[in-house]
Amino acid sequence: MDGARRILRSVKELATGAPAGAPDAAITPAMLVGAAPSAPINSSRPPRRRLAPSRHAPLARPGVGMAAVAAMFAIVGMTGALQNGAYDEFVAQRGQPWDLAARLFGFDIAAVSISGRERLGEKEVLAAAGLGPGQSLPFLVASDVRDRLLATPIIKSARVMKLYPDRLVIEIEERHPAGLWQRDGNVSVVSEDGVPLIDFRDKSFLGLPFVVGDGAQKRLPEYIALMKLAGDLSKRVKAGVLVAGRRWDLEMINGVTVRLPEENPGAAIDTLVRMQKEARVLDRDIMSIDLRARDRVAFRLTEEGVAAREALTQKPRRSGG
Repeated sequence: MDGARRILRSVKELATGAPAGAPDAAITPAMLVGAAPSAPINSSRPPRRRLAPSRHAPLARPGVGMAAVAAMFAIVGMTGALQNGAYDEFVAQRGQPWDLAARLFGFDIAAVSISGRERLGEKEVLAAAGLGPGQSLPFLVASDVRDRLLATPIIKSARVMKLYPDRLVIEIEERHPAGLWQRDGNVSVVSEDGVPLIDFRDKSFLGLPFVVGDGAQKRLPEYIALMKLAGDLSKRVKAGVLVAGRRWDLEMINGVTVRLPEENPGAAIDTLVRMQKEARVLDRDIMSIDLRARDRVAFRLTEEGVAAREALTQKPRRSGG
C-alpha cells in the first residue's frame, strides 16, 4: 500500500492475476478458457518500413563553432583597425587584399614605361597617375589612371596600356607655355589653348605674350596672330587687354593705349604699322590712339602735347609802331 492507501501491484501480478508474492505458476490452456480470442497473426503483412536517414545537414558540424568564433574575432579586429586607421595605413603600404593576392601570383607592376614627357620628371608622372608599390596589374583600371593624368594641367593627352603579366605603358603629350595671363592681380603661365599651367614666378617666361582680363587666356591664339601682323612693332606692345570680352586694347611700353575695333582688328593693326612708319605716332606726346572707326583715327594728347599744340596754333601778336 502506498501513501495514498493504494495497493501496489507488480507488472507480473497484473499479467497473471496472482497475488504478489505467490509462487510462479505455468500458464495452462485452462487459464485461457473464457479469455478473449487473440487476433491471428497475419503473415502477409508487409514488414515495417524503416525510416530513411534525414537528408538535412545537422545544425552543427565539427569545427563550425570554432570557425564562427574566428570569424567573429576577425570582424571585431577589422572594425577596430578601421576605426583607428591601421587598415588605411596597411593599404597605403601594402595595397588592398586583392592586390596582395594578385602580386603573390606574379601580377605586380614590375616596370612602367613612360614616353612623351619633356618638362615632367618620371616621379611626377607616376605621382600624377596615382601609382604606388601596393598596386597590381589586374586590378588597376587604366581609364582611371588616364583620367588622373589628364587632371594635371600640363598633360594635354594621355594613353595607358596594361601588358601582362607585370608591365604598364604610359604615353603622354605635354602642353607648352605660350603666354602670360593676368586676372585679379595674379599672373599665370598658360598654354596656347588657354589652360593655366603654373603661377608666374620664373623670369624665363617674361618674353611670352601677355594678356589681361576675363577670358583673355581663351583668346590667346587670336592675340598672338595680331602680334605677328604687327611685326617689329609687337616689341613695343606691353600687354593686350580684352575689353568686355569683345575687343582688344594694346598697352604700349611707353604708356600709349591703342584701341582696336571688335571687327577686323587686323586691318587696324596694318593702319597702326603704316602710321608709325610714316609719322612715328607712337613717339609723340599722345595718350591713346583710337582705331575703332573705319574712316578716321582719333588721338588723345597728353598735357605736354596739348600745350605744344596750343603753342603751334596760337597766332603771334603784332607790336605797335
